[in-house]
Amino acid sequence: MESFSLILAIVVVTALAFDFTNGFHDTANAMATTISTGALKPKVAVALSAALNLVGAFLSVEVANTISKGLVDETGIRPEVIFAALVGAILWNLLTWLVGLPSSSSHALMGGLIGATVASAGVGAVHGDVLVTKVLIPAVAAPVVAGVAATVATRLSYTIDRKADGEAAEKGHRVGQIASAGLVSLAHGTNDAQKTMGVITLALIAGGAIAPGSNPPTWVILSAGLAIALGTYIGGWRIIRTMGKGLTDLQPQQGFAAQTSAATAILASSHLGFSLSTTHVVSGSVMGAGLGRKGGVVRWSTATRMVVAWALTLPAAALVGAGAEAVTAHGDWGTALVVVFLVASSAAIWKVSRRQVVDHTNVNDTEEPAGVVTAAIAAVTPPPAAPVTEDLAATIPAPASAPAADRATPPAAAV
Repeated sequence: MESFSLILAIVVVTALAFDFTNGFHDTANAMATTISTGALKPKVAVALSAALNLVGAFLSVEVANTISKGLVDETGIRPEVIFAALVGAILWNLLTWLVGLPSSSSHALMGGLIGATVASAGVGAVHGDVLVTKVLIPAVAAPVVAGVAATVATRLSYTIDRKADGEAAEKGHRVGQIASAGLVSLAHGTNDAQKTMGVITLALIAGGAIAPGSNPPTWVILSAGLAIALGTYIGGWRIIRTMGKGLTDLQPQQGFAAQTSAATAILASSHLGFSLSTTHVVSGSVMGAGLGRKGGVVRWSTATRMVVAWALTLPAAALVGAGAEAVTAHGDWGTALVVVFLVASSAAIWKVSRRQVVDHTNVNDTEEPAGVVTAAIAAVTPPPAAPVTEDLAATIPAPASAPAADRATPPAAAV
C-alpha cells in the first residue's frame, strides 16, 4: 500500500468540508416543519437533529458502497478527480444556500463526481445503469411518492381529529412531530453522511491507501458523522425558512404527516442502497401535506424555483467538477490554484450572506421579495389620488379682483 499522500489528505479534508455544508444545507429537511409549527425552539431543534445525524451515520454503509463501488469505475480514478468533484458540489451547496433554495447535496456530489470523471477518464468510466436506477429514477419518484403519502396521511389525521378533543389532539400531534422529525434526522445521517463516506473511501482506493472493494474504515464513518452533525448544528436558517414558511403554511397535523412520510421513504431507500436526495423527499412531503389540508395552499412560485434548482444541480455541479479537473490535471500548481479558487469563492459567498442575516431569531419570518411582475407593476402604477379632505387653499391663487381691504387684512385678523 502507498503512503497517505498530500493530495489524499487534501481530498479527505475537502470531503469533510462538503459534509459540513451538507449538514447545514439539509438541516431544513429534518427540522423546518417542526420549527415553523412551534413544536420545538429553533436551537433545540438543530441540536437534536445534529445528535441524531451522528447516530444515523453508524447504521448502514449501503449508500456509501453505491458511490465508492458502483457509480464510477474506481480503477480509473485519481484522487485529484475526487477533489475536483467535491469543489463542484461545495460551490453548488453554498450558492443554493445563499438564495435559500433547498437543492440536493446528494445530486451536487454525484454531479461533480460524474463531471470530473468524464473529464478525466471519459464517458465510459461512468456506470450509466447505476446512475439511472439508483440516482435518476429515485430522484423523480421519491418526491412524488412522499407527496402522495403525506397528502393521504394529512387527510387521515384531520379525519381522526374530528372525533378527538382539539387541544389534546394538537398536543399529541406536536409530540408526534418531534418524534418523526427525530426519525428524519436519523435517516438523514444514515443516507447523507454515507455519501461522504463513499467519496472518501473511493479516494482512499484511488490513492492506494486501502484495497479495492473495501468498506469505509471506522475512522471515515466517525469523521463523516461528526462533520455532518456539526454542520447540522450550525443550522442552514435560510433554507429552513423556505422549507418551513416559504413553501406552505403547516399546522401540527401536517407537520407530523410530512415528517413521517419522509422518514419512511428515506429509511427504505437507505436500506436498498439508493442514493436518495433527502431534500427531494422532504420537499415532496411538505407540498403533499400542504395540499392534504382543506383550504391549504402551496406557494407554487417557490416550488417552481426549487424544481428548477433540482434540474440544474447535476449538470451545474458536473460542469464545475469537469472544469476543476481540467485545471488539476496540470499538476501540483493546478491543484493549488483550484484550492485557492474554492476558498476565495466560499469566502465571497459568506460575505454576501452577511448583508441580510437569517438566523434562529428571524427564521419564521415570512417576508419575501416581490416577484418581477409585481415589481414592474408597482413601478408604472401612478400614485393614489390625494384625499378629498386635503386643504386645497394653498394650490388655488387668490382672485385678482379681491378687495384691497381683504388683501391687507393681517394674519391675526383672519383667525
